[in-house]
Order: sequence, then C-alpha cells, then structure tokens
Amino acid sequence: MPYIWAMNVFDLQKQTRNNILQIVEHLTLEQLNKIPSGLNNNIFWNFGHVVVAQQLLNYRISNLPMKVGDDLVELFRKGSSASTYDQALLDKLKGLTLSLTEETKKDYDNGVFVEFTTYPTSYGITLENIEDALAFNNAHEALHLGYIMALRRMVTN
Repeated sequence: MPYIWAMNVFDLQKQTRNNILQIVEHLTLEQLNKIPSGLNNNIFWNFGHVVVAQQLLNYRISNLPMKVGDDLVELFRKGSSASTYDQALLDKLKGLTLSLTEETKKDYDNGVFVEFTTYPTSYGITLENIEDALAFNNAHEALHLGYIMALRRMVTN
C-alpha cells in the first residue's frame, strides 16, 4: 500500500530549509560561527548538520551514494563538534540546501530508494523504510531550525 501523507514531505522540507536560509542570509559569518557560552555548537554547525543528516538518513541507510562528500559528513555528522567555518563552506551549503531536496524528490519519484537498512534513531523511533526516513528527517530539521532560531537571539543581542 503506498504511503499517503497529509502534507507533501518534500514541500515541508523545502519550507524548513527556506526558513533556515532566511536566518542564515541575515547574519554575519562571525554570528554564524559564534558558540554562545555554555553551549557546544553554533548556527553554522546546525545548518551543515541539516544538510548532512538528510543525506545520511535518506541515502546512506538506503545503500545509495550520498550527494555530499565525506569531508562534509565528517564536519557535520552527529557527534561532531562545531568549529569556525569559512565563507566558501557557507556558500557551498547554501547551494546544496534546496538542490538536495529537489534531487531527493526526483530520486524518490523515480523509485531509486529500493533498499533500506532499519535504523533506530536516538529520538526513540526506528526507521523501517524510506518513507519513515523522509518523515523523520522533517522532524529532525524542524528541531534544528528551532535551535537556529534560539541561537540567533543569543548571537544578535
């Protein structure tokens, strides 16, 4: 039986990513890299993590090649630490943000996601198929959008 979503998961992902881009566009590189006292990451790390995690959740556990390099994965994977990042990396992430959503939608529509390795998330749910991963990814991205919004208040005051 095909999945029926009340809302298109790709439209939701695109809007969440547009919301993140709106915030990122209005901050300086210094503000994006600032790690507020008592915290261990910054807006830049959260932005990169959203891009990388989507690829891991959708492509890697579907045994497909990711559309980001291992260099990005190492910088922004779960468990990595925030650092000071440069403008070139920011520009790269901005370029990937929406294009990866479109590529994933195209791949999904074309039936590319055939295999899937069951994945227990740290959130407490287990992903059983690509549809679970797509839906969970949106919850994950919304969580990081919330972090970004809170961090923005801390770095602009």
